[in-house]
Amino acid sequence: MQEQQPTSIGVIGGTGNLGAALATRLAKAGHAVMIGSRDAERAHAVAQELSTNLSKAISGASNDQVAEQADLIIVSVPFASQQSTLSALADKLKNKIVVDTCVPLMPPKVMRVQLPAEGSAALRAQAVLDESTRVVSAFHNVAAHKLATDDQVECDVLVFSDDKDARATVVGLANDIGLRGLHGGALANSAAAEALTSILIFMNKTYKVDGAGIRITGHFDLSSQG
Repeated sequence: MQEQQPTSIGVIGGTGNLGAALATRLAKAGHAVMIGSRDAERAHAVAQELSTNLSKAISGASNDQVAEQADLIIVSVPFASQQSTLSALADKLKNKIVVDTCVPLMPPKVMRVQLPAEGSAALRAQAVLDESTRVVSAFHNVAAHKLATDDQVECDVLVFSDDKDARATVVGLANDIGLRGLHGGALANSAAAEALTSILIFMNKTYKVDGAGIRITGHFDLSSQG
């Protein structure tokens, strides 16, 4: 399996909590990162703020510009905005790796699993995007506020895709930012990680946990993946 190193990473929804945290960690790991927003001025302002004390600055632009210019795109938007965001950018995302972080949380019942009719948010993304787009699903179960710190985050990242090479690339990115990326199999399997987010939110409230995550037990041969 060939792990491809992207030359530039764009984060759509990069002004939100998870998007900003991922962008910062990726930049600290040495990646060229752009964040996008519907409001380009806001993207520029947040990028400048995130770049404070970074040796490699983050840039900001409109969602359209980021989708067009970056060669790997992370989409970090609320579930309610997922379909409209991806539909608007579909042409620009052809032939690219698109990492969907979306979880189907439907307020006010965010502690209850409510998967969409397609089976998962990831499968909905695949249905919206062009068939040439290499959809990967990841980063569902890591707390954004913990990822935004320099602390070690005790959380594994399950990565799903029908494209094994694209999946390997995103596993590598998870490892780059101090997490442990693990292959979770086909894109359809993303339903399990997406549903688990509601369970973790419930556990956070019930047990007063500050951002519960997941760790997979066992001894893994990480040289044999996929």
